[in-house]
Amino acid sequence: MTSLADPSQRAAELLAGHRDSIDRLDAILVYTLGERFKHTQAVGRLKAEHQLPPSDPAREERQIERLEWLAKEADLDPEFAKKFLNFIISEVIRHHENLQR
Repeated sequence: MTSLADPSQRAAELLAGHRDSIDRLDAILVYTLGERFKHTQAVGRLKAEHQLPPSDPAREERQIERLEWLAKEADLDPEFAKKFLNFIISEVIRHHENLQR
């Protein structure tokens, strides 16, 4: 005879499963950001070598619009996605400015 699992035990198992997934996704985010910043550093070095401005407002605006669209497609709050990308862009610009010094 099979007994039903204790509901609180089942909830704990489901919670652990969700948390494992979150941990894996956090790792993916960190490694993805690391890869992204490798490329933005290369862009910054190229800009510094050719005396190009550290910021490209037109591209930044296009990227923000693109990310907002992607967020909507992914059922993610577009305002959150915009804030996230603005934070990343500000960090990239800061790095580019440092490379030009």
